[in-house]
Amino acid sequence: MTGRAALGFSLVLVVLGAGWGLTMPLTKIAVSTGYQHFGLLFWQLVIGAVVMTFLAVVRGLSLPLGAAQMRVYVVIALIGSVLPNSASYQAAVHLPSGIMSILLSMIPIWAFPIALSLGLDRFEWRRFGGLCVGLTAVMLIVLPGATLAGGIPVLWVFVGLISGLFYAFEGNYVARWGTAGLDAIQVLWGASIVGSIIALPLALFSGQWIDPRPSYGAAELALMLSATIHVLVYAGYVWLVGRAGPVFAVQVSFLVTLFGVFWARLILSEDYAPTVWIALMLMLLGMFLVQPRRRRVEDHVPLGDSVRRSVHD
Repeated sequence: MTGRAALGFSLVLVVLGAGWGLTMPLTKIAVSTGYQHFGLLFWQLVIGAVVMTFLAVVRGLSLPLGAAQMRVYVVIALIGSVLPNSASYQAAVHLPSGIMSILLSMIPIWAFPIALSLGLDRFEWRRFGGLCVGLTAVMLIVLPGATLAGGIPVLWVFVGLISGLFYAFEGNYVARWGTAGLDAIQVLWGASIVGSIIALPLALFSGQWIDPRPSYGAAELALMLSATIHVLVYAGYVWLVGRAGPVFAVQVSFLVTLFGVFWARLILSEDYAPTVWIALMLMLLGMFLVQPRRRRVEDHVPLGDSVRRSVHD
């Protein structure tokens, strides 16, 4: 990689991190007017499916519909979208956006013990240390007085952690059982369509249906922008992996966390006590420690619904 190419790829990396980090405060805005998780989930998946269809048509991709491929779409839709995003939308009502960004940084840390249990990895003290550091960061967040506004509700911290746990399961599922010959774009495309089909009756029968007709306020615009940004940035991440390699591209995970906190302060004027900043630093350290070695990263390009799991697994 030449110096000029490295600079160009680094700029792309920053753009991807900034875009993915922006989706968290947008999620906070989307839930600010009382919209509930199943309604938001359905429209997020529909918007993602529409944008993915456009990208697939431009690239000349087809969507295989064999039994093996359909199984992948259903599993990824459930553990990569429906279940974690439902938890994330509910937690976003009660937690600051920046805290949500920090909690989602637990994805690679959760992924390590899951990989061990599935026989996909071997124990390393360095990575175990990263797990302990990440858990310490979570404990700092739930301590009383962790924000200037008062204590953070512990229950919703654990709900926020659930979404990251599902994302970690998703990456390990892909590593263990594969994607039936599908590439990353096809998986995300098919999972978005299947996920929207699953989410439709949930939104209708739970009474959480969101009328898509105008007029659109901040919450509606935030949802549309977040879903679109996610799909475009994910496509950009896949492109970057192909050009610069997964070892380089996976560094975006650190930028996502930092930008998530930065956007929360800039857009939502969130403020935190020193313990939260210490937790952020500890979480970044934990992420660094649990990163797999170069050879293992090159063996697997993760898939998923958002950077948070795509880059962190």
